[in-house]
Amino acid sequence: MKKSALFIAYHFPPIAVSSGVHRVVSLANAMSSNGWDVTVLSASVKTYERTDPETLDQVSPSIKISRSIAYDTARQLSIKGKYLQWMALPDNLQSWVFFGVIRGLKEIYKSRPNVLISTYPIASAHLIAIILNYITGIPWVCDFRDPMAQPGYPANPTKWKFFNWIEKQAAKRAARLVFATSGALKEYKKRYPDVNKSTWLLITNGYNESQYQHILPQIRDDNIIKIVHSGLVYIHERNPRSLFEAISALKEDGFLRAENVQFIFRASGHEETYAEWLNELSVADIIKLEPQIPYKDALQEMFNADGLLLLQGDGCNQQIPAKAYEYLRAQRPVLALTDEAGDTALLLKENQVADIAPLDDVTAISDSIRNFIKRIENKNHTTLNLESIICYSRQNIAEKWVNDIEGLIQ
Repeated sequence: MKKSALFIAYHFPPIAVSSGVHRVVSLANAMSSNGWDVTVLSASVKTYERTDPETLDQVSPSIKISRSIAYDTARQLSIKGKYLQWMALPDNLQSWVFFGVIRGLKEIYKSRPNVLISTYPIASAHLIAIILNYITGIPWVCDFRDPMAQPGYPANPTKWKFFNWIEKQAAKRAARLVFATSGALKEYKKRYPDVNKSTWLLITNGYNESQYQHILPQIRDDNIIKIVHSGLVYIHERNPRSLFEAISALKEDGFLRAENVQFIFRASGHEETYAEWLNELSVADIIKLEPQIPYKDALQEMFNADGLLLLQGDGCNQQIPAKAYEYLRAQRPVLALTDEAGDTALLLKENQVADIAPLDDVTAISDSIRNFIKRIENKNHTTLNLESIICYSRQNIAEKWVNDIEGLIQ
């Protein structure tokens, strides 16, 4: 039986935004290695704000990437930063919907796919899938990953209604509804109780073992404790202001000094805002905002760090950032500023690798930093062995997903 799949994914190499892109790459690669003809419908590379050409090496050569015209409304269609509200519905990639549907229909005519697979966090990807599914009737796997419409998010009421409509269409039309955390899955089962039990699927994020070949901790020639945050720091969901204030207070009382401790934010985004905060709080000597580097170099930096930093607000309790699994694979201690009750904290506590404090509690963060650094100095922290974390390998996780999709089309 011929097996063919059409992915709809905005985040696909060479985009360089977050570790989440590797979720769709690992599934596409696994399907390709299991005899599937895989085509990925994505957007023009010109739409991407940041790219890393080396990430294309992670994509199987047998996978076809089909790109359609798309424009980022805020960056490419605005006038002096202003644009009409309807131009950003359901998100800033609205223009991709029109061109993506046209390109998608052409690919469907050529490859006759057995299944459509769309993936969040770009809502326009799901909208394209809804339209293609409506026109063709091809079974649709909707990878939500994380919740879409949430209390207060999106803040724009019109956009919230659009997100909610997409959710309802997915619940009505999709053959599979896929989530990355048990918390999100439970929430949506409550939200849509009439959906058939077999439609729901939990596929967690993970790490790609193949990307860690030749990556080992390197001996540094300094005596500075380096704590690294790798990747984007969203100013709302991961606001680092309280962390900066805690570090400022610890500097004032003499616990932190630039010659002994450095916090490194690698490719954080919002650098202008964060630089202003660092200067205001007089901690630019301790907290360093560093530019983007190739993905493999970023993985090496995690291995070389004395500790790793993770930020996650309580509004994201049903989410686990993909970098959490990369942190586990790096086998370094983690300072996690997140809600104790959230899925991220539960994962880290299960593996006993983290000091945890709320993202917005300056006093609690200060105490956690003190304990964290003391544990690093005393080498009093848990080091995971590979056998205990192999369950988070994307290769193993993707195989489970492929088996489910193959069962769907039989």
